[in-house]
Amino acid sequence: MLNSLRTGALLAALTALFMGVGFLLGGGVGMAIAFVFAAGTNLWAYWNSDKMVLRMYRAQEIDPDQASGAVRRYALIVRALADNARLPAPKVYIIENDQPNAFATGRNPENAAVAATTGLLRILTENELAGVMAHELAHVKNRDTLTMTITATIAGAITMLANFALFFRGGNRGAGGIIGALAIMILAPMAAALVQMAISRGREYEADRMGAEICGRPDWLASALAKISQGAARIPNATAERHPETGQLMIINPLTGAGRDKLFSTHPATQNRIDRLMTMSNLGSVVMDPDGPSVFEGKRRGPWG
Repeated sequence: MLNSLRTGALLAALTALFMGVGFLLGGGVGMAIAFVFAAGTNLWAYWNSDKMVLRMYRAQEIDPDQASGAVRRYALIVRALADNARLPAPKVYIIENDQPNAFATGRNPENAAVAATTGLLRILTENELAGVMAHELAHVKNRDTLTMTITATIAGAITMLANFALFFRGGNRGAGGIIGALAIMILAPMAAALVQMAISRGREYEADRMGAEICGRPDWLASALAKISQGAARIPNATAERHPETGQLMIINPLTGAGRDKLFSTHPATQNRIDRLMTMSNLGSVVMDPDGPSVFEGKRRGPWG
């Protein structure tokens, strides 16, 4: 219920921002047009934003029964973790990208999907991969995926609208002419990015905590985060750089930090996340259901072949 209220408040805030940009560009008429466009965008984003993001990253769905090698193990890990988390098995996707990263998307647990890059599968052990996928399933369980994916879609639309300001010479002359247009172009994307930042950092900590409960080993995710952070800093992700509003979906910020993108980091400091996870680990293994065993019975491997 609380997450639904937060999602509604977020959509209302982004719609208001969209209308504000429309007013500065075209006065009352511009605001009305922006409202209609924002309402349509909200509705479209609710049903289709997950598919749009997956297409954007050229993600390919995996059939666990037909896959082989590391890709098959990845799909089986997700299936085992979903069972442990008492979630419907999400669709599993692979992205051909050298940068190690992963994300989850979908409007609800029944329509969820998780995606990992080929770079992620190359550098992580199976247990580390389990920690990452448990984190992503925590986002699904918390229904963060709806809010985060819709935010990315609407923020991208706001950024696009703001960039049109240059071509309108400020639209409404009372708004300050070309100076108003430049302000829109700069401030609207900034406002959208700040909203993303506000909603993402706390959710990443919570997904880390719940992910540790789902897989039973906080240290697996901590080790994975250290590797992913180093890899993401060295290897650019061209799609994320073209669409920085999608960066909030990833387990680690995929942006290089060039220019102003560094100011809009949507993730907590990786070391802070690792420190929290290791504190959990020092307290012993955590299992989600104290009345039943963890799906991970050994300390080194999971129950997949």
